[in-house]
Amino acid sequence: MSLTLPRRGLLGLGAAAATGLAAPAFGQTVNRPVRAIVGFPAGGSSDVVARLYADKLRGIYAPTVIVEGRVGAAGRIAVEAVKSGEPDGSIYLQTPASMLTLQPHVFPREVRYDALTDLAPVSTVCSFPFAAAVPASHPAKTFPELVTWLKAQPGEVPFASPAAGSAPHFLGVMLGKALGVRMTHVPYRGAAPAVQDLVGGRLPLFIGVLNDISPQHGTGARMLAISSPQRNARYPDLPTFAELGHPSLTKDEWFGVALPPRTPSAIVNGLHAAITQVARMPDMVAALDRLEYLPTVSASPEAFADLIRRERDEYATIVRESGFQPEN
Repeated sequence: MSLTLPRRGLLGLGAAAATGLAAPAFGQTVNRPVRAIVGFPAGGSSDVVARLYADKLRGIYAPTVIVEGRVGAAGRIAVEAVKSGEPDGSIYLQTPASMLTLQPHVFPREVRYDALTDLAPVSTVCSFPFAAAVPASHPAKTFPELVTWLKAQPGEVPFASPAAGSAPHFLGVMLGKALGVRMTHVPYRGAAPAVQDLVGGRLPLFIGVLNDISPQHGTGARMLAISSPQRNARYPDLPTFAELGHPSLTKDEWFGVALPPRTPSAIVNGLHAAITQVARMPDMVAALDRLEYLPTVSASPEAFADLIRRERDEYATIVRESGFQPEN
């Protein structure tokens, strides 16, 4: 179970929040500099969120928290660095969900870690939905109209995602299965070129992270549905897949934090409490809101481990049934 803070009227977070609020009274969990390891380039969303949290965790979790990029191998180098790190709280991983839940199935030969045994899960730190969008010139103005259009096409309909083997790729596969229509995946190297082709009318459908397509919503493109459990406060007229009769397509992406294996529970719980406290701060809520993310904190490290296990098991079936074959 995760706890998501609303953008307005912050709510209490129960026992976990109480622990977080009490953290300053007990002092910092770690009394040495800490490195937050990120596996993706500086300036990207993973790096930006890591820096937001690192800034706020200073003085709460540790005296100094710096973000260190270990870029390469689609994020796996960063995971390996923390896997072999000292279990003293001086190093932690911040990573997208896919590194822990999806990549073990997409790249089974390359992934040499198990998120539940080679890491100590701590918490999610934020979440954000995927969106399905069409070009502004598309005849479908609503999702039901898109379904009608898809079923009327004589052949397989192409849909784009930011990368082969990504979460949006498999959400598209799930969408085609749920609708009973034939769709062909068109992989891109990142969201930007895919969105450019969508806006240019060279693609009929794009599935990706909400904030990859939202700047074009209402101008060059039209979002028709999102994958979050509830409607998005920024786009209240945009329905969820669940509302549209497809609850199996409810799937938020998240960034999460993990420590090296064998880290003492006092440190794991201390970092969880610090993250909970930071996620409640109004300026953190506002900073994540500007990215169109929600500060979402797991109820406990054990709850986060359960989330990883559940989503990893779900992806095992999705990837297997899709027939996906990695290029390498």
